[in-house]
Amino acid sequence: MAETADGGYDADEGIVGEGPESDEEMPLADHIEEMVYRLGIVLIVVAIVSGIVFPFGERIINFLWYSVLPGGDIARPRVYHPLGLILARLKVATLAGFVLGLPVFVYQTYLFMRPGLYPTERRYYLASVPTSLVLGVFGVLFAYFLVLPAIFTYFLTYSQDAAVIAFGLTQTFDLIVLMMGLFAAVFQIPLFVMLAIMMGLTTRAWLAAKRLYFWGAFLGIAFLFSPDPTGMAPILVAATMIGLFEVTLLLLRWVRR
Repeated sequence: MAETADGGYDADEGIVGEGPESDEEMPLADHIEEMVYRLGIVLIVVAIVSGIVFPFGERIINFLWYSVLPGGDIARPRVYHPLGLILARLKVATLAGFVLGLPVFVYQTYLFMRPGLYPTERRYYLASVPTSLVLGVFGVLFAYFLVLPAIFTYFLTYSQDAAVIAFGLTQTFDLIVLMMGLFAAVFQIPLFVMLAIMMGLTTRAWLAAKRLYFWGAFLGIAFLFSPDPTGMAPILVAATMIGLFEVTLLLLRWVRR
């Protein structure tokens, strides 16, 4: 241990490093200002993408609507609000902006944290930027091909013998957009778990030991953000989150990280 100026010894000598060369102390106000600036960039990108997609919103709505819902007259959308169609176009445009904004968000967090990262950590973080977009697209496709058909099939199964079914555009499309956006975010779980372990923030063993806490958190989040009162949608969301978490831990165990 190294002797200090007052004749004592520095207990951290040789244990705690000096940190990255670019790591500098900044006032809290400057950190908050930069964080707001980075978040503003993300919101601007989301707004630009949404503005580009908005003119094509009606085509996208028709494609999603008749792809997910069953065919025939039962699937014809009913508009019960004068601004229903415009709001639906706005929502689908925002969904596109959200998915394409995910890698921008990851990159901006990288720029925010960059001064405090080591070169190896920077490489890990930069590699996660395109990965975030790929996982987000996979999440949307997963919801489109598997989750939404299962949800609407379930709805029809328990409703068609008890009432005349009519799908309102606003309520139904809210569910479609929410599920797609939610699964785009849910599919980021493997990325953040891998990134946290590669950067030394946690370990696979710790995550495995605390898995029940994560399962409970996933279940709570699923029921908090799902508009389905029957419980079908949140169960599918929670099962997907738990599955992604466990598959990631299994993969990490296989590669011994």
